[in-house]
Amino acid sequence: MQLADEPVATATLDGAYDTQGCCAALFGLGIMPVIPPRKNAKPWKSKITGSEVGNAAIAACKRLGCRIWKRWSGYHRRSLAETKMHCFTRLGSRVMARTFDRQVAELQVRAALLNRFTALGCPKTVAVAAMG
Repeated sequence: MQLADEPVATATLDGAYDTQGCCAALFGLGIMPVIPPRKNAKPWKSKITGSEVGNAAIAACKRLGCRIWKRWSGYHRRSLAETKMHCFTRLGSRVMARTFDRQVAELQVRAALLNRFTALGCPKTVAVAAMG
């Protein structure tokens, strides 16, 4: 895994990564996993690394529902990031640059283009009449 010299506090992953090995690996790196439990998830034994987090997610999803858990845990931000990355790939199917610094520069240019397109295409909402 390649990470720039930035500390990573959390990793938001989809339900396919809801495994004991994945959670243990993330905790070993000091990263807090945010992973929704699978539909048939069972609580883990307490001696497994990360079991408290996984078991809390299972309990919250059963008690509150997965939709509320996703909002509460910040998991919904993952879909926002995936949508933005989809926009990046629509501008070009892959990053053309080979070195990391040039890849960063290329992505910054793409981000500037997306921001310009977003600014041009955002609707302006104006209240016409008061509801009541």
